Amino acid sequence: MYSEKEVSRDTFLNLIRVLDLDEGIRIDNKENKMFVNKSVNRYCIDVSKNNKDEFFYFTDARKVIDFLNERMDPACKIYSY
Repeated sequence: MYSEKEVSRDTFLNLIRVLDLDEGIRIDNKENKMFVNKSVNRYCIDVSKNNKDEFFYFTDARKVIDFLNERMDPACKIYSY
């Protein structure tokens, strides 16, 4: 069964580093949503805005965190699933 829970920004930073293949993170910004998943070799970030998706791929957790921090609204909501 699918379940999600809201997480803090501090918790989110750690979740990126330990993300399992069957887990993900959703970030709800005012203007877009971002989804983070991980495959065996890389992270995938889907930035979804106005029914258009743009995908970004990284192999390093630090680069994922930097990418997301630059694009996260201060009042965004973060969920792990």
